[in-house]
Amino acid sequence: MTALTGIALSQWRAEGRDFNFQWHRIRYWEAGEGEPLLLIHGFPTAAWDWHYLWRPLAERYRVIVCDMLGFGDSAKPRGHRYSLLEQADLQQHLLAHLGVDGPVHLLAHDYGDSVAQELLARHCEGRGPIASCVFLNGGLFPETHHPVRVQKLLLGPLGPIVARMFNRDRLAQGLTRVFGPETPPGEREIDAFWSLLSAHGGPAVMHRLIRYIPERRQQRERWLAAMRRAAVPLRVIDGALDPVSGAHMVRRYEALIERPDCVLLEGIGHYPQIEAPDAVLEHYLAFRAALSTAAASIAS
Repeated sequence: MTALTGIALSQWRAEGRDFNFQWHRIRYWEAGEGEPLLLIHGFPTAAWDWHYLWRPLAERYRVIVCDMLGFGDSAKPRGHRYSLLEQADLQQHLLAHLGVDGPVHLLAHDYGDSVAQELLARHCEGRGPIASCVFLNGGLFPETHHPVRVQKLLLGPLGPIVARMFNRDRLAQGLTRVFGPETPPGEREIDAFWSLLSAHGGPAVMHRLIRYIPERRQQRERWLAAMRRAAVPLRVIDGALDPVSGAHMVRRYEALIERPDCVLLEGIGHYPQIEAPDAVLEHYLAFRAALSTAAASIAS
């Protein structure tokens, strides 16, 4: 079990603040000082995914995170056409709301990896500077993403029915399948995940949020090109045993990206920031230290 303490969900919720994005209420958190570090969460969970890393990162950087539209304690409008591109808009609006106009470091997971890829593409297009990006487990390449059964069902014609029937037990089953066998989620964590997912009628929009899977296919070439030409330092920190985007995804990354910087966490599944946050912190800080050393070398 991790040596990092983490933050109870009740305290996490109490520390959040709100801002409006396209007439929707978005919950966000900010802490620390220094270079801005934007954390981007995955599907179907929320910003609380980062609670183990929040304080250690806030000791070094200005950390910023939100529950994206349709997730956690943010608005979950029914009938909305959710999009990864819109979620990237949301991240940029949040940064503008907080007065961040310079280069931003990204740390992303799962669904958030795709949002980060879109932000990298915009960086290449001159629409928002990115200083670095670290990806945790996620579907960086559609051909290596292995969706779990409930994701496939949500994408199908019965998606609205499957969404309405989704409950805590099904969430627990799904999470247990993608966590490492020695690092399963505890009952309290599952309760917290379910509380966030079920808030504001969350299950009713799951079949709409899941459209990110075909959207990834549509954007693949643009996002891959951005990763190759952005001149932004990249690292992958990946739980090797993840059946969705584990070691097989890293092998594909190493084949497609020049001079790949990859860290495989043996025995860890899809949620390394929950299963092994101390290891994620170690490898993230090492990545940032190397960037600082390189910058100092150039300056001298």
